[in-house]
Formats: sequence, C-alpha cells, structure tokens
Amino acid sequence: MENMFYTKKNHSLCSQRSLTLALVILTIILSACAPTTTDSNTQTPRPSATANVEDAKTPTPAASQLGVEKEALRGKQVNVWHPWFGAEASLFESQVEKFNSTNEWGIVVSAESKSNYNEIFSQTSAALEASNNPQIVIALPEHALAWGDDVLDLNPYAHDVEFGMSALDMSDFANVIWRQDEVDGKRFGAPAQRTARFILYNSTWARQLGFDSPPENSSEFESQACAAHVALGKDSDSTNDPLGGWLIDADAHTALSWMFAFNGGAQNENGYRFLAPGNVDAFKYLKALQEKNCAWVASSDLSVYDRFAARQALFATASLGEFPNLSRAFSAANNNDEWIALPFPGADRDALVVYGSSFIVFNSDDATQLASWLFIRWMLSPENQADWVRSTGLFPLRASTVDLLADYSADHPQWAEAVKYLSSGEVTPQLSSWRLVRVMLEDGFRDMFDTIRHPDLTEGQAPVILTQMDQTADELSK
Repeated sequence: MENMFYTKKNHSLCSQRSLTLALVILTIILSACAPTTTDSNTQTPRPSATANVEDAKTPTPAASQLGVEKEALRGKQVNVWHPWFGAEASLFESQVEKFNSTNEWGIVVSAESKSNYNEIFSQTSAALEASNNPQIVIALPEHALAWGDDVLDLNPYAHDVEFGMSALDMSDFANVIWRQDEVDGKRFGAPAQRTARFILYNSTWARQLGFDSPPENSSEFESQACAAHVALGKDSDSTNDPLGGWLIDADAHTALSWMFAFNGGAQNENGYRFLAPGNVDAFKYLKALQEKNCAWVASSDLSVYDRFAARQALFATASLGEFPNLSRAFSAANNNDEWIALPFPGADRDALVVYGSSFIVFNSDDATQLASWLFIRWMLSPENQADWVRSTGLFPLRASTVDLLADYSADHPQWAEAVKYLSSGEVTPQLSSWRLVRVMLEDGFRDMFDTIRHPDLTEGQAPVILTQMDQTADELSK
C-alpha cells in the first residue's frame, strides 16, 4: 500500500501509464493526493486531547455569588451578643477563641454576654435605633421577626456554592430545627440551640400499678394518672392523698404541646386562633383531669424534680435541659426507679414543641456579613455541636452530631430516647408577637387550674378561656 503515501512529485509518473489502466490509476492518484488518513479503526489524536480530559476530570469550581474576595475578609471584626452565663458562656467564649486562632480568613470575633433573652431583646432593639448594634445576636426567632428589615437574609449565604452549606449538610438538620427561622422565603437566622418540654413517666411505679407500657394516647394517660392518685389515697400517708397523676405544669410550651396533641395549635396564618376545636378538646380534657383529682397543682415548697423522685406524681413535665437535675434528685432520694421522657399524648397522635435560640445577623457591609456567616457555619459543625450537647444536654442540631455522642448517649439514656422524638416536633408560632402572646398563654393556662382564684371554673368553660385568649392575642398583635 505504498500509494497510500503518494504525493504531487509522483504525478508525472502516474500520467504515463497505459489507457487501459487509466481508471485504476486515477483512483490511486486521487487516494495518494488526498490528505493523509488513518485506518478506519484508529482514532486520530488531537493535540489538546490530554488537556481536555484533565479539564473534564477537574471542572472549574463555580464562583461565589456574594461578591466578596477572600482578602476582604482578613481582619474583619465581628461582635456577637449572647444571652448565656456560667458554663454556657464559658463554652461559647472558648469556641470563639478557637475560631479566631484557626480560621483561614483572619476573621476576629468578640463575644459579649447580656445574661438573658429579655436583655438581649431590649438592648439590641435600642442599639438598632442608635445604629451601634452588634453584627450577630443570639436571640429567639420571634425577636428576629420583630427586628424585620434590619435582619440579614441568610439564605443566599447558606446556599452559596463557595461559602455556603451543601444540600447534604442542610439535610443533616432535622426539619423542625431548620425551618423555624425561615418565613416567607427569608431566613431570619440559623439555629443556635433547641430544646423541648416532655412528659416524664415513672416506669417502675407504673409497673407496680399494673401498667406494662407507657400510655399511647390521652385515654391511657388518664387511666394511669387516676390509678396513681387512687394508690396514694390508699397508703398509710394521709398527707399525699390529693397527689398522684400528673403534676400540672403551666409553661406556655406545655400548653402549646397539649394543643398540638389534640390537633389544635396557636397560629392561624398571620394571626392567632385559640378558640379552635382541637384546643377546646385539649383544655376540656386537662381541666377534667384536674376535677377527677388525677392532675394537681403543687405548692412551691419543693421542686418538680424532688416531687417526681418522691413518687408524688406518676407524670411530671420538664425541659430537655432539666434531665440532669432529675437524675440528681433520684440519686439524692436513693430512688432507683426507672423513668423515661414521652411526648404529649392526644386522642390519636403525640406532640411536642421544639424551641430555642438562633444566630441572627444584621445588615452591614458585604465582607462583614460574609464573615458573620462563616463564623456561624463553623459553630454549626458536628464537632462544635457535640461540645454543646455535652455541656447543656439539649438537642443535637445535626444528625451527624449524634454519631459523635455514643458515650454521652450511653450515660444519659433518657436524653437518647428523647432525641428520637425530634423528627415529629412542631415549631412555635412564626410571628413577632409570639414573644408577648406566649406570656399570655402561660398566664391563662395557669389560671385555668387555679382553684383558689376560680373555684367554680369547670371543664365546660374551656371555650370561654380560649375566647379571652383570642381577644388578648389580637390586642397584643397590634
């Protein structure tokens, strides 16, 4: 096949062939004079083929949409106001120091305690008026809604391709935790801490009363509560005759949890609706429980922990962060009873309300806003969150954090069981007025059980109480 490499120099030789071979020669000439080709089974490599393959393996990362160069972050100052004191404040400040010494951008964060959430809200509101506010506050979600347009939308930061969180990271947060801070498409904050109130249940005592398992609904809850009251009335101690059953707790989140358990709730679009069928059912059920002496109000001479550990109540109520206090109370009482935490039982569902503080960022310049977000993102790492759980006993904000807490879970079985209910939690009303309405709900709920101030109040008057709550909530929302 030497003619495959034929060139124009050979053209005169080809033209001298005989006429009989003209067609063959012409074919050969055309083949020889055409551009060089390879065998049909062989691909011709292109000069840039290797480079293109490398490019395909390592695509150029998408650029950030936040418009901030990394150099602009160097030395940025971020001031954070927080509500904590004692151990929580110490932990937070130590984490701030670690961030300052390790972050790659040279961002410098300073922390300042305001002691409690009321001070955070009042001082931050005043600082916003005077335009000397911090860059970040750790406050309640309803506080962020009250500050409105002053609050930075964190969604562009959370979803940024370079500085944000991956979809996998965001799915690592329980839905009830991640959605609390997002209203009408704006992310007013990122979760800092979350907790919930639970029904406490003395399993050992219940078994002695003839119940092999926790109550699965409100009917079974009533049966067990009433059995505990009857049992105390039959023992040799006459001072505990009025006790047993559920030790009433008037916390607003307890009230809201019972309302959700009976398919009620507080928020109705952009307002409140307390006079709703589910809420009526919940309030009537609880008031009737008291009228049957299966629920009772304690005096303030002993703590809930001590009363529960002394078998004065089969059921009590406490928040997740109080579990260590309960364990200490049982130890102090030399009581080896087993107890567990349960959600609030309704007729056909359980409920609990998850609540807590959030990181809230205020509008400033682009670089400072990004620096604030990067600190928050670092604080939300699974490792940092594991430290918070060990210190506070609250919910892990991320599922991956639980993997780092095997020892803690083994040492705190009630906490480990309570965490399993997180996925079914409800959020508090996403309205700025909730900071006021919450206090009203707590006061009204407590009044319903106050037999001294309202000796003639019966379960049939539950709608009247809820109507008054609606009227008060309307006033507080103006």
